[in-house]
Amino acid sequence: MHYLAESPPNPVFPIWQEIVIGTIAFGLLCWVLMKYVFPRMEETFKARVEAIEGGIARAEAAQNEANTLLAQYKEQLAGARAEAAQIRDEARADAASIRDEVLAKAREESDRIITAGRGSLQAERAGIVRDLRAEMGSLAVTLAGKIVGESLEDEARQRGTVDRFLADLESSSTGVSS
Repeated sequence: MHYLAESPPNPVFPIWQEIVIGTIAFGLLCWVLMKYVFPRMEETFKARVEAIEGGIARAEAAQNEANTLLAQYKEQLAGARAEAAQIRDEARADAASIRDEVLAKAREESDRIITAGRGSLQAERAGIVRDLRAEMGSLAVTLAGKIVGESLEDEARQRGTVDRFLADLESSSTGVSS
């Protein structure tokens, strides 16, 4: 009771026993925080910093790799375009050479056909001229026989007469065309 009889505590100056207990509790709290809590927090912060920095480093490495791959892709694309252009040019050149070969073969074939046609035409003309000469000769012999009044049926005479007649015709046609 004695304790109760004392005067009320001064609000400016606390009781010294509370100060001692508060100081011991505060010291104990600081010691627990410094011994266990702060090191764990420091480890957690370091892990987060390393994770963030590692993530940034990985992102930068990935970005560099992506840039490198993009540059390689662009080089390959440019190479492929150049190769495609070269193949296209070669195809055009091949097409032009094939076209020239086909045209040359067509010209050769047409020249051969024209030459064969001319040869055939000359042979046919010679045959027609021969047939006409023979027919003209027999007509001339028959006509001459009617004019002369004797038969010119002898083959040797016919040929000689026909040859003379044809020679006269050729000389007169050569003289006229000159």
